[in-house]
Amino acid sequence: MSMQIKKPLSNQPLPKNAKKVFKGVIFDVYQWELPGYDGKMRTFEKVKRPDTAMVIAVTEDGKIILGREEQPGKESSLGLVGGRIDEGEDPLGAAKRELLEETGYEGKEWALFDAFQPVSKMEWVIYTFIAKGCHKVAEQDLDGAEKIDLLLVSFDEFVEMILRNELDEKELKIRFLEAKLDPAKMAEIKQQFGL
Repeated sequence: MSMQIKKPLSNQPLPKNAKKVFKGVIFDVYQWELPGYDGKMRTFEKVKRPDTAMVIAVTEDGKIILGREEQPGKESSLGLVGGRIDEGEDPLGAAKRELLEETGYEGKEWALFDAFQPVSKMEWVIYTFIAKGCHKVAEQDLDGAEKIDLLLVSFDEFVEMILRNELDEKELKIRFLEAKLDPAKMAEIKQQFGL
């Protein structure tokens, strides 16, 4: 299945003359100079990191798969499954890989739900996919720095968890608040989820 996905632009794109001044394991820092309104040159900075693929995984019986993730030095959080897109990997391929690794499930039907850059001072896109018809094909294959317990919830439970900030998915809240106020929008989202 091939899906054309256009990368959303940042509201402060990294200019071509930016120089990498720091290379980290995940984050790189770029700097460039521009004249200020007073005519003096000013140094600007921006962080760049690998993009992220997240998955709203809907099982064959209409449950949504969530993950309670723990990592060393970080409080546990409940949210969608997903993770970093590897170099050379496309967003959909990363979403499929992350779903399989973190849950042991595969999806039959895939669609892009959202793609955006959440922070202007960071070059980073979050792609959120809907995977419908998810079914278990393997055991979890987690890396040594993560522990993920799965929780399957109904669509209504999922919506309420988002609205009560119980999920680490703040970017979805506005969309679901709008849908809560507009039955037609909620029906459209349910249709996108295959429910």
